[in-house]
Amino acid sequence: MKFKQSLISLILAASILFVSACGQDIKGNDNQGSSPSISAGDNENGGNSNQPSATGMFQVYGRNLYDANGNVFVMRGINHAHSWFQDKLDTAIPAIAKTGANTVRVVLSDGQQWDRIPLEDVEKIIDICKENKLICILEVHDLTGKDDTEGLLKTAEYWLEIKSALIGNEAYVILNIANEWVGTWDDPDLWYNGYSEAIKTLREGEIKNTIMIDAPGWGQFAQPIDTYGEKLFNEDPEKNTMFSIHMYGAAGKNDRVIKTNLEYASKHDLCAVVGEFGFNHSDGDVDEDYIMSYCTENEIGYLGWSWKGNGGGVEYLDIAEDWEGNKLSEDWGEKLINGDNGIKETSEICSIY
Repeated sequence: MKFKQSLISLILAASILFVSACGQDIKGNDNQGSSPSISAGDNENGGNSNQPSATGMFQVYGRNLYDANGNVFVMRGINHAHSWFQDKLDTAIPAIAKTGANTVRVVLSDGQQWDRIPLEDVEKIIDICKENKLICILEVHDLTGKDDTEGLLKTAEYWLEIKSALIGNEAYVILNIANEWVGTWDDPDLWYNGYSEAIKTLREGEIKNTIMIDAPGWGQFAQPIDTYGEKLFNEDPEKNTMFSIHMYGAAGKNDRVIKTNLEYASKHDLCAVVGEFGFNHSDGDVDEDYIMSYCTENEIGYLGWSWKGNGGGVEYLDIAEDWEGNKLSEDWGEKLINGDNGIKETSEICSIY
């Protein structure tokens, strides 16, 4: 909201921000979708805002994520497309660590669209992340842009099948249930109801790791976090759920839209990160400079997409030109890692290491 001061009185003027966008898929597959208008609202208090002592695990309190030692942890990371490049794990993870990143978000698959990543592979991923002092976010990519609840619950069952890799690693691993589940921009109830059931399934299965939930609308429709985020948080018996917004040509197109989207969480005292973003995309230009500066100023995490391997016309989103990271892409990798408010300048390794 903006306030205009006259000589006589203070007049309140409401401004409504409209965000229009087309849905976007990873690796260059775009789906067009209609996007409703998004309006800002008043501040409310939502999440658990009491600062924790050391809990031995990641824990969400208010707008912040705290590590196992009770210190605020701000993600500065990179996405790695493991499911499609499984032979690059031993090269990519150490290379990502050398950038100064403190987090890596790793693509898994549960067999619904791509080959299922088995338990032993997940254990290896976690181990190599720990060896390289990286916090590991694991996500299942099979449901990207899909709207079926049945598929989401199958993904929840996959997490239960590999939960032995998660249990005992609550200080090192964050569980991002499903990448960009729900492609539509007109059914936030579907998003809420599906994740409400998935959270219940995971917690009844004794998984206590911090849960991350992507916004609907291919990750870019953040307004449902305003409507349902607090309710989802409170339905988690562990009170340990955070939210992720992916910022491309819709959610990340300019400073006004970026700020509004991130405030959908912060005004409810909820924790959110920019789980994916680039400097450009097929659905429009991205204001990556403002994303990084706003996140730095407000201690919000961000993770760039992606280390290497993009195809389908979005090869420009490769952060590195080789898997070893000897050369970064000029337009994207150099800015993300070496630029103002970039990873090298703002990243701090998690205190558990």
